[in-house]
Formats: sequence, structure tokens, C-alpha cells
Amino acid sequence: MSVTKTTAIQEQIREISAELQDAANHLKDISAAVSIFGSARTKTDSPYYHKTIEISQRLAQAGFSIISGGGPGIMEAANKGCFEAGGTSIGLNINLPHEQKDNRYQSESIYFKYFVSRKTTFFMNSSGYIILPGGFGTLDELFEALTLIQTGKAHKAPIVFVGTEFWDGLLQWLKKQLLENHYISPNDINLFIVEDSPSRIVEHIQTYHQEYMSDTSCLGLC
Repeated sequence: MSVTKTTAIQEQIREISAELQDAANHLKDISAAVSIFGSARTKTDSPYYHKTIEISQRLAQAGFSIISGGGPGIMEAANKGCFEAGGTSIGLNINLPHEQKDNRYQSESIYFKYFVSRKTTFFMNSSGYIILPGGFGTLDELFEALTLIQTGKAHKAPIVFVGTEFWDGLLQWLKKQLLENHYISPNDINLFIVEDSPSRIVEHIQTYHQEYMSDTSCLGLC
């Protein structure tokens, strides 16, 4: 490996470490937060945009902070609902050449150059995950959450799919291809639920948090 390449890698490691430390300092007092994932391309007149606002408002009123990617679309709706309800609305903003534009509904804004430190921050600080319709980025975050929880590298936390019709094909594929071919275990299907009612979503998050999150011995990544 050339000296130039080694130096570049070392610099990346330093930058990623610095981003993680900065995020940890910003969020050290956050004890109950829910991450909401979904497409940056969702329009403000979409039913999913308005449903996300309602879910976020209800969670904030129940005492949860909200973490989003800080951009437009579903991320904006997640921050907006919490912000307008007087909750702690956190945006983990990523520098991208396209799509990402910070929304104005953040009470706490953290900026990242690297996806790895941004994603780690999500999973170190979340007591639950709500997944709205989205593209590759949303799927990446979804399967990261499932993998970390499945393997015990993150604490158990509720994962809620919102959008029954949208997610049905993927969920049927998981059961048909992964479960029936024994690539995942039957219990892995129980890592998530599908729910479209904002009130039932919040009730599920609250119940799970009360029953399973009282043990603070392994909050975040284990």
C-alpha cells in the first residue's frame, strides 16, 4: 500500500472518529429517542408526509425525542411534527451532492461527512425505529437495524413498518425466500411489526420501551 493511500485512510479514520465523538457529545443527554426513516423525495402533499407528522407529534407528546436524517421529505415531516409539538427534534445531516437539504425543524443539528459515523449515531441513540416508504438509503438503514438487533450488536428495540401496501411485497419476499430457505430464523420475523395507525404505533413504542428498555446496561451498540 502506498504512503499516500495509507495517509488518506488514516485521515478518514480520524475524521470518522471525530464525527462520532462530536455526535456523542451532542446527544449525551438523550435517553429515549425514536429514529424515523423514509424517502427524501416524499412530497409535502403525500399522505405519508402527513402521517409522519402525526406519528412524530404523538411520540414527542409521549416524551420521546425524534431523530431523522435532517433532510427533506419524510425526514422533514419527522422533525416537523416533533418540533411543533415542543419536543427535541434531532437531525443527523449528511453532506451529499444531490437531494440532501437541511430542513428547518431541528432543535439539534449534527453534520456528517461519512455515512458510517452517521449510521452508527442512529443506532447508538435510538429506542425504536419507524420505517416509512423510501429508496436505497431507507432500505440500508432498515436492514442495518434488523442485522444489528438480530445479532445482538444493538439493544432490542421495536421496528415498525408504516405503509402496509408499500411494504407488502418486501415482507412476503422475506418470508418466502429468506424464512422458507432457512436464511433467517422464525423469531427474526418477530423483530418488526407492520402498523399504519399513528396511535397504535406510539402505543407499541411506549409499551416496548416500558417493558424492555429499563435495563440501561446496553444502550446503543454492544
